[in-house]
Amino acid sequence: MSLYEASFRVKHECPYRKISERYPDLKIREWYLSDCQVLEITSTAAPTDELLEEITKLGSILHQSVDSTGLHVVTQSCLCSLEDSIIDRFEEHNCLYQPPTIHQQGWEHYTVIAFDEADVRALLSDLEADRDIEVLSKTAITEQQIPHSMLAPVDQLFDDITERQLAALQLALESGYYEQPRRTSLRELAERTSVARSTYEEHLRKAENKLLTNAGQFLRLVTATSAVNPLQVERSEAPEQSAD
Repeated sequence: MSLYEASFRVKHECPYRKISERYPDLKIREWYLSDCQVLEITSTAAPTDELLEEITKLGSILHQSVDSTGLHVVTQSCLCSLEDSIIDRFEEHNCLYQPPTIHQQGWEHYTVIAFDEADVRALLSDLEADRDIEVLSKTAITEQQIPHSMLAPVDQLFDDITERQLAALQLALESGYYEQPRRTSLRELAERTSVARSTYEEHLRKAENKLLTNAGQFLRLVTATSAVNPLQVERSEAPEQSAD
């Protein structure tokens, strides 16, 4: 089974792209979380007061340093006003976004992975309809492992899991319920909460089910390039037992 990776860069109205266009030495890496985005801003050149002032308008400063290596800033900002996200366009065409987005010299750089090359072509055609786009590479991934940089966005893994279900899952994990041998039981876990055992177990099972369902797309990507099923190999190599 083949996977397809496409890298491209686009230009459209975006404050981060505009800043990177005005400051060619600047590189902005952008990660999307559930309700915010985190930006890592670096530059090998010494920052001007004007640039630092613009950066403070992007969001809350989590880290900032300027030394002999240049500028390094991490900010966090709200996504509540973000509309018509390009990430939604990826999902519409069954393409998996590979973070981070990189803003540099007036361009936004993206990488996506898809199971079908036709989905990649449809996505690129859709984007070309309303913005400047330049395709950098399209590669079939067959006999190589999925890039380690393709990490699952954390917010997608926990989609639709309620706060109570997350709390039940966290308690079980931190109490050693998933260790072998288990360090605790469902009864003991429930006793540490204010709900009945049956209620706690329901929260936990629903959280497990949703988490595994959300992780399924990433599991398929990780195993897609494997030539054989190791479980089937183990079974076929097992010595035959005598009928006696």
